[in-house]
Amino acid sequence: MPLATESRSGKAAELSGAAGRGYALGILAAAAVVAILYWARIVFITATIAVITALILEPFVSLLCKIRFPRGVASFVVCVFALLVVYFAGLATYNQISSAAAEVPAFKEHLADFIVSVSDRIQAVQDSSARILMPARKAPPEPVPSTPPSVRKSRKTIVAPPSSPAALPGFIPEVRIHDDRNPLVDYVYGQLGTLYQFLLMASFVPLLVYFMLSWRDHVYQSFLRFFDGPDRVTAARSVQGIAGMARAFVVGNFMIGIIVAALSCAIFSMIRLPYAFLAGTLSGLLSLVPYAGLVLALIPPVMAALATGAPSAILLIAAVAVIALHLAAMNVLYPTLVGARVHLNPLIVTFSLMFWGFLWDAAGLVLAIPITAGIKAVCDNVAGLRKYGRFLGD
Repeated sequence: MPLATESRSGKAAELSGAAGRGYALGILAAAAVVAILYWARIVFITATIAVITALILEPFVSLLCKIRFPRGVASFVVCVFALLVVYFAGLATYNQISSAAAEVPAFKEHLADFIVSVSDRIQAVQDSSARILMPARKAPPEPVPSTPPSVRKSRKTIVAPPSSPAALPGFIPEVRIHDDRNPLVDYVYGQLGTLYQFLLMASFVPLLVYFMLSWRDHVYQSFLRFFDGPDRVTAARSVQGIAGMARAFVVGNFMIGIIVAALSCAIFSMIRLPYAFLAGTLSGLLSLVPYAGLVLALIPPVMAALATGAPSAILLIAAVAVIALHLAAMNVLYPTLVGARVHLNPLIVTFSLMFWGFLWDAAGLVLAIPITAGIKAVCDNVAGLRKYGRFLGD
């Protein structure tokens, strides 16, 4: 019996040690993955943007393939059309921004007048509230000073002029070195390397998108050959789940942004809001930002109205239109277009925004939810990871 007890305790200690080593290796592997994602973030951001763009364009390629277009030709036509759309949209945006840049002095003046008027109104409300709540009282008489007249006589104080430091013995003059460098120029030079890397990686996006679209079937079949038996079925389901969830989220949000932006541009043009195209496009796209979408969507029309001193009625109508479109998009369009494929609880969404925003800055905030939704799709289709999928879901 003692030998059996010692044997069981030894096995338990061995199992606990193996489990501890497994947890330690898992933590080290996770730390290594995070480090690689941060170190090579430009590469991963470029690849993720290319994948999302390919998912957006895939329905158009499939439509051309159904009318007997070869897949390579269909991919080329769709990519060229998408580049033309991006080019003309960028050209129109540039023209609007160039026109708005000329209004910067007037914008400062109108903004200052707006702030002064709001401050005056707040001060008037405070004064009226003070008069109502605290009736006027007579001010008490000022106390008469009790200082004797002899003390209150003016006295002249003679102050000796300070001696010159150069006249002191052993004086060493201070030598000051003036730095003529401009901090703004130094910052710009420091950012040129990052800008060069961004432009270099951005030039690869069209090529990656084209090859992802034209070689999709070959890549998919080659990927499945890495697995055998039941693992191949699991891998196929995982890939289909990721593609379905990502397409539902990305394409759905893209369509919602286009619809809201088009309606915003139309409404802003009808009420003659200055720079209606620029303000409407930015407002429609910013309304898709999680949590802060409504507040961010109000900024472009407000800035456009203040830039040219538009009447307050136009600003009020634009704000009401933005609020109505945002509520309709989140309560009607989002459930219809995105559907029930994307289920992430609010805690995971908030944490993913923090995590990916820390790793990849602004790009991480944009890509956080699609990446997390793809991870959940993998967890839902792999038997050993389904408990994590339930944790991520709602």
